Amino acid sequence: MMNRTIGWLTQLGFEDKMAAICADIITAFGLLALAGFVYIVVRRFVMKGIIRLVKQTRTDWDDILLRKRFFQRASHLAPALFIYFMVPLAFGGHESAVDVAQCAARIYMLIAGLLMANSLLDTGVDVCRSRNLPYRSSVRGFAQAAKIALYIFVGVIIFSMIAGKSPAFFIGSMGAMTAVLVLIFRDSILGFVAGVQMSANKMVNIGDWIEMPKYGADGEVIDISLTTVKVRNWDQTIITIPTYAMISDSFKNWRGMAESGGRRIKRALYIDMTSIKFCTEEMLNKFSRFQDISGYIGAKRKELAEYNAEYQVDESEIVNGRRLTNIGTFRAYAIACLRNNPKIHQDMTLMVRQLAPTDHGLPIEIYAFSKDQVWVNYEGIQADIFDHILAVVPQFELRIFQNPTGEDFRKLQGK
Repeated sequence: MMNRTIGWLTQLGFEDKMAAICADIITAFGLLALAGFVYIVVRRFVMKGIIRLVKQTRTDWDDILLRKRFFQRASHLAPALFIYFMVPLAFGGHESAVDVAQCAARIYMLIAGLLMANSLLDTGVDVCRSRNLPYRSSVRGFAQAAKIALYIFVGVIIFSMIAGKSPAFFIGSMGAMTAVLVLIFRDSILGFVAGVQMSANKMVNIGDWIEMPKYGADGEVIDISLTTVKVRNWDQTIITIPTYAMISDSFKNWRGMAESGGRRIKRALYIDMTSIKFCTEEMLNKFSRFQDISGYIGAKRKELAEYNAEYQVDESEIVNGRRLTNIGTFRAYAIACLRNNPKIHQDMTLMVRQLAPTDHGLPIEIYAFSKDQVWVNYEGIQADIFDHILAVVPQFELRIFQNPTGEDFRKLQGK
């Protein structure tokens, strides 16, 4: 083909040297034009058939391949292969030109193959995350590590092809650059190691609610990559945390709460200790009319009466023997309310306990678990419980401790 072109140009009046140069240029442009035509044919006809076939299948992985542009990137192999096999025919007798063109075609195919491998890895990540597979949360980090390895491997091969040396020569030369490479890829290396540890220990998964005050994170994990973990806070801001920080620093994972079936309610109210006292008969008669503790009052009255009679207690003094107190009766009432609440998990820890007295009074803590874990619903359940408890406290002749306010001082001045 080259000789024919040179002969044609010579007939047109070109000198032999100029005819050879022009023939090379014309042949090169003609070859590129044909390669472009092959690429257009593949994209417009072959790709349309592949897309139609993918959309007709019931599997989802091929749809992900299409979305990740795997087939579009594969179409670049067609013009590269065309050039690789047609160059010897087009430039017959010009070995140097053939070698350069085929080297360029091989490099082009390597880059296209690298892009296809990226698409395959991204597809694998999406497939793993769409299914409940082990290590699905850290698969993105593994894929990114594989991409870095592929980039280095392909880069070494391309440089060896350009330089005309063995890949082993460049790999040996990289040994001297180990310290530099470690410095450049420090975060990636640490992130990869952290990803392996997180996967092995199942420390965090996508969708987990985590708290990490050091980084201002309090929300749901939305992505785990080789170098960062992304958390969408409840205020809709997004925090990025270095992956290796998940290993080196502490954080709270609420996954256990989600898997337990309940969400903890743990809140105390402070009772003014000057309002605590023994119950009188009038108070007990009143409490016995409270439906939730009427049985409790009756049983306790009988139990205490038998105890005091057995030990011949002198009941003329209120401190002698055993007696009910308004604070103890109030705790019994609070427990009964929780036991009768259908929104409270009865199979998990449930108690109303006293904590150590403080300068703000005696803390009475409610410790229980709601069945509903949804944040808004949980807060509503908790608020309903304490709305009722706070309103009931005065019925037991108790007072909630509260620091004096301006209204308190105005009342004192009014007196």
